[in-house]
Amino acid sequence: MFNKVIVANRGAIAARVLRALYEMKIKSVAVYSEADYGAPYLEMANETYAIGAAPARDSYLNQDLLLDVFKRAGVDGMHPGYGFLSENADFAQRVTDAGVTFIGPSPKWIAAMGHKTRAREIAAEHGMPMSKGSDVLPMEPDAILAAAHAIGYPVLVKPAGGGGGIGMLPAKDASELLAVVERSRSMASRGFGNAEVYLERLFERPRHVEFQVLGDKHGSAMHLFERDCSVQRRNQKVIEEAAAPALERSQVNPVADKIAKIMQDLGYDNVGTVEMLLGADGSFNFLEMNTRLQVEHGVTEEVTGVDLVHAQIRSAAGDKLADIVPNKLAIDGHAIQARVYAEDPKNFFPSPGKLTVFRPPEDPGIRVETGYAEGRDVTPYYDPMIAKVIVHEPTRERAIDKLAEALEAFDIKGPKTNIPAVVAILRSEQFRAGDVHTGLIPEVLGKKKA
Repeated sequence: MFNKVIVANRGAIAARVLRALYEMKIKSVAVYSEADYGAPYLEMANETYAIGAAPARDSYLNQDLLLDVFKRAGVDGMHPGYGFLSENADFAQRVTDAGVTFIGPSPKWIAAMGHKTRAREIAAEHGMPMSKGSDVLPMEPDAILAAAHAIGYPVLVKPAGGGGGIGMLPAKDASELLAVVERSRSMASRGFGNAEVYLERLFERPRHVEFQVLGDKHGSAMHLFERDCSVQRRNQKVIEEAAAPALERSQVNPVADKIAKIMQDLGYDNVGTVEMLLGADGSFNFLEMNTRLQVEHGVTEEVTGVDLVHAQIRSAAGDKLADIVPNKLAIDGHAIQARVYAEDPKNFFPSPGKLTVFRPPEDPGIRVETGYAEGRDVTPYYDPMIAKVIVHEPTRERAIDKLAEALEAFDIKGPKTNIPAVVAILRSEQFRAGDVHTGLIPEVLGKKKA
């Protein structure tokens, strides 16, 4: 097991990993930018190091600075959290070369799955359900139009080198495709330093269902069931739940089992998430794979009883999967998570500012993950998520009610938050009926305004 682990991240995920390290009796090191000086979670760490100015490129994305801290702190493990450098294969390799264990999958898997068209090729080679898509698009307009024609309109133009919804743009027909491709390339270049884009078939009213996987360094892999992450704004998740609503286990379990078998055949060796689109015809189609811990990992923990951060650390340390998860898993009840963002609930634009009041709900059974405290500033330098609120109840109906009540009891003043919009979604007839899809937010909020 590790002696000392550094957490190369900030906010809620830094707090979450530091808590796990404390529980596992592993010494911990935290880093912070100028904007995060004095953040409450830093008190959880055995050691802390300043790593630069507020902009992420000068701190949390500065590989040289981080590697220097690793050396000074004498760590033998590094947890990347999510976001920032968590899916940067070059960084993972530099960490490994420095004699520090990267707590995540091997760099080769980060590289392979981080490039979306290569990930599709690997998945297709191993029999993963797959919708029509293209390779990386060439520059020639005729070739781009031919690729779209082979798939069939409408299509979705997507960056090959990154995710998070950046650069994902629809094209309904040939008349707008070339302009959309150029816009996507420009956004991908700015966002990821890689202008490569490709095409996928655009589904109407799809569901976003993802499967949690876990592997070890001994050739074993398993799944921990699925999550539904369909409720999104600007292709970014807002509400996540486990298990997926309104689906029979007979629909989901065979897909989960197939994914676990593929991951084992590949030799995947840590946590990961296989993301799928569920079409109106009931077909699952591979979307992408995230080679890291997900923001929404907590709902899986709640229904399976498996601490995924502990599991991730133990797998990276060389423990066998049979020892990490010794018992056969089953889904216990229902869990739902809402992401609380500092943003205007009317248009979802960021709303930075000082948290003059920040009082999370404290009722039993309400889990709040945050890196903030009253008096802290939500800065414009980072993602505006300020908390995750998770509930676990015997039934989905009770979980929905409890989450809505918890959010309404969350007293926040200063920045605007998305809480009113999230509560409106939770209390809508569509959501309660399990009629979820990636366009649900504008549908429900549009009806509400009308």
